[in-house]
Amino acid sequence: MRGMGIGIKNKSGSSHIFSKLGKESINKVLHSPPMRKIITTTFVTLDGVMQAPGGSKEDTSDGFTYGGWQLSFPSDEWMDAKLNDIMSSPFELLLGKTTYDIFAAYWPTAKTDNQVAVPFNSTKKYVVSHTSFQPSWQNSFCVTGDPPDGRAGVVAELQKLKTQDGPDLWVWGSGNLIQTLMEHHLIDQMHLWIYPITLGTGKRLFSNGTQPQELKLVDSKVSKTGVIIATYEPGGVVRTGRLRGMRGADDGESGLVVLNRDD
Repeated sequence: MRGMGIGIKNKSGSSHIFSKLGKESINKVLHSPPMRKIITTTFVTLDGVMQAPGGSKEDTSDGFTYGGWQLSFPSDEWMDAKLNDIMSSPFELLLGKTTYDIFAAYWPTAKTDNQVAVPFNSTKKYVVSHTSFQPSWQNSFCVTGDPPDGRAGVVAELQKLKTQDGPDLWVWGSGNLIQTLMEHHLIDQMHLWIYPITLGTGKRLFSNGTQPQELKLVDSKVSKTGVIIATYEPGGVVRTGRLRGMRGADDGESGLVVLNRDD
């Protein structure tokens, strides 16, 4: 199935790290108007590869030859119901240019998978691109940073998008965009569809944009084919600790001791 593997037949506000913020800053965040969320949905292997889940020619960059790896795991009734729940909720799309091009070539003329095609075609689509272009897919808008701001301008535009009226912004695929979103702590919720397969090569979800932070598991379920669908939200700063018996552990410590925790 093409279209980044979506539709194979097979919205609590944003989390913020309050540590080291003054009372004035915290109150400003708590009493500011609610923002819409940026929510990512990613099909990923056990070893973290997110490249080309839905088709052999979806993304062959860097010599990737395992395109379509998702298709070995048919969806069950619960996975179909989960996808239907997602598609029946109000949303707008936020996509990277590569994923947008894949979607724009498939979904406007899709003859099947109407539960995906109809909302994708009708909703607003924001496309993040290094350079400005004229989108071909109806109701699409280009998001880019004008020189000399460049990438910083893109981040500013994404932050502005979150404050605008409208439904949540859903990201599908879009590996490069996700790196930018993670780097600037702009993701409010991550849906990971984790498939029981390893590839050893390919573009990975947690790549150069990954930041040290804890994540909070808010929902999870396992399909009949072993696909783990887990939902995470930002959980705060990374807490470190020591185990008894480990080098440098203090005498008398027992079990895991959490250090440097900001409550």
